[in-house]
Amino acid sequence: MQAKIETNENTISKGNALKHLLGKMDVRAYTMVAAVILIWLLFGMLNDTFLTARNLSNLFTQMSVTAILAIGMVLVIVSGHIDLSVGSLVGLTGGVAAIMSNWMGMPTSAVILGTLIVGLLLGMLQGWLVAYQAIPAFIVTLGGMMAFRGALMGITKSTTISISDPSFALLGNAYFAKGFGLIMAAIAIAFLIYSMWTNRKSRQKYGFEIPSFSLDIGKLVFFSLLIIVFVLVMNSYKGIPFPIIFVILLAILFTFLAKKTRFGRHVYAIGGNVDAARLSGINIRWKTMMVFVLSGLLASIAALVLTSRLSSATITAGQMYELDAIAACVIGGTSLIGGSGTIVGAIIGALVMTSLDNGMSLMGLESFWQYVAKGTILVFAVWLDITSRRKKAGK
Repeated sequence: MQAKIETNENTISKGNALKHLLGKMDVRAYTMVAAVILIWLLFGMLNDTFLTARNLSNLFTQMSVTAILAIGMVLVIVSGHIDLSVGSLVGLTGGVAAIMSNWMGMPTSAVILGTLIVGLLLGMLQGWLVAYQAIPAFIVTLGGMMAFRGALMGITKSTTISISDPSFALLGNAYFAKGFGLIMAAIAIAFLIYSMWTNRKSRQKYGFEIPSFSLDIGKLVFFSLLIIVFVLVMNSYKGIPFPIIFVILLAILFTFLAKKTRFGRHVYAIGGNVDAARLSGINIRWKTMMVFVLSGLLASIAALVLTSRLSSATITAGQMYELDAIAACVIGGTSLIGGSGTIVGAIIGALVMTSLDNGMSLMGLESFWQYVAKGTILVFAVWLDITSRRKKAGK
């Protein structure tokens, strides 16, 4: 009898651990991972070149701009706002970078610094209008979308500006050595092991429930295999593309900012319940402005990558990118109501969007099918978010 009771207790413990693990999972993110796999398998069967190392390398490079924009857009949406100007801001700051590099002959370091400052200042201007002048973000950024596009046409005289500086071109076209990729994989796996171990120790220290060790090992093995496969596939072509490292570093930095800092917690609190956040003493105006500052800064980084990759700045650069960034966030689980969303989910959403673009382009489908497919997925993602919220609320 005693043995039976112990067995039942162990079963309950494992069940609680599994329940805890599933409860902590971002179901939307895991669903999108499955969606990416299905999309890749589908296009791989329809087109022989889709799953080649060369095309996958190009796909990740194309994804980088949308992913960088989506990282900044997550914080904007989580805080309860929207930024419709990031696409035009990419175009404008890319034009500024091209002018400084080509027409003014400035060194790459000065071009990068100048471009980042322009993006930061324009983001600050919009954030100030939203936070301190109480103008709705939709109106401010819609105006910014049109004004920045007009400014781009004015400063470039509606012409394409080519980039001739080879060092600037490396930002969007260089590849890391294959050995570097293996080192990065080893560091990433070591970080996963360290993160798992410290998380378990921390939960044990404060008396929280700990998932079973086998479940954590399973997750560790799964993500380690993904990292190894990614690096091996990239190395089978030319190595890891430079822009992907930007995405990874920014994702790590902004995930830490969102989850481990007071600023990040305050942003989520503002989006979750602005009145409660105000009563808690959170400086809502300052935090709101800073969210737009970061969005503008990331838009300028995306502009540097895009302008470098294309080796030119055009008046059409960045068009519709704001919608891709918003769609990536929503597909990845960020709620348009505010208060919830993750950086990792947004990057997975960007991968979904880029995979659709890349696959349909390889198949030679007309561009309108891409808009139909992405629009349908976006509506489905919003419907899924609303449905899940209704279930949680018991409606």
